[in-house]
This record gives sequence, structure tokens and C-alpha cells, in this order.
Amino acid sequence: MHVMQYEITLPADYDMEIIRRRVATKGHLLDDFPGLGLKAYLIRERADGSPANQYAPLYLWADPAGMNSFLLGPGFQGLAADFGRPVVQHWAGLAHEEGPAAGRTPLSAVRRRLPIPDTPDLPGLMDEAAAETRRLAGVEGVVCADLAFDPRHWELLHFTLWDSASPQAVGDRFQVLRVSQPHRDELPSGAGAL
Repeated sequence: MHVMQYEITLPADYDMEIIRRRVATKGHLLDDFPGLGLKAYLIRERADGSPANQYAPLYLWADPAGMNSFLLGPGFQGLAADFGRPVVQHWAGLAHEEGPAAGRTPLSAVRRRLPIPDTPDLPGLMDEAAAETRRLAGVEGVVCADLAFDPRHWELLHFTLWDSASPQAVGDRFQVLRVSQPHRDELPSGAGAL
């Protein structure tokens, strides 16, 4: 599994309805995209207390060829033409866990970044992080929880999708506008990458 996100930061006075309309009219185009496990169309708004207006979709790729096909294809090129080509962050996916609300539509997402300390027991630390992902996935209201590893910046990232608009969770909060999940059932369950 590969985890991917880009953030398009928009002006403070940007009309976020433009993004909502874009997602409403174009979001269905990825509903059967090869290799895409799940895409959550995420936004943050200053009006809701966010530090910035952002469009920041999250992708869980079941197949890296699908990720490459998307980034080199017309959909992403259209986004780049409209907003400029964003920096695409991508990470090794270490764990995917379905939560008690797996059958519900997510309304919010939380991203939590954790620095990885300089430790000789890196495998043990990764096992602990995977256990935390399993714990998060067991919390009422969680649709799914994912763990990603960034060896460039030595960070772990937890992404959690929730069925409520205001979950009791620590991290960067996003509103979920829509979800495309053509191959969600192909995402490795549990800590398959460890």
C-alpha cells in the first residue's frame, strides 16, 4: 500500500464553494480508477478555525502502478493546470485497519504526524505504531485508520477517517467532501507491510 497526499493552499478569502463544486462534478471520475484503494476528498477552512484554506485529498493506493498512472494522467494534469502543480507527498503504507464505522460515510479526517526518535529498535517502534493504529481503529466512530512511514523526514503519520464531523482526536483536522473507493477491499488488512 502507498499513501499519498498533496495540499493546495488557497487564499484566505478564497470561496471554498469552488472546491466543493469541483469535487461534486468531477469526484465520480475516480470511482473506478485502477489501483485506487480509497481517495478521501479533504478540505480545511479558515472559517472553521483551520490555519489555512486547503484542498488536501488523501489517497490509499492498493497498487503503485495506479498511483503512477494517476499522477501522469489527464486528471492530475488538469488539477495542475488549474492550481499549479502541487508537491505530492507519498509514504510507505505500514498498516490499514477498518473501524467499527467501516460501512458509514466518513465526515472528517485527522492526520497526526509523529517524529521517529533515533533508536536502535526501529522494528519495535514500528510494531508499537501498528498497535496504535489497531487501537485507533477500534474506537467508536472510526471508519478506517492507516499508518504511513516517511523515511525522508523520519516521521510516522496516522490518518483516521471518522463518521462524525467533530471527532475527539488530536491532529490536523479535515472535512471529507466525498470518498472514491474502487479497490478498498484490496488494501492490505492489518500491518501487512511490517
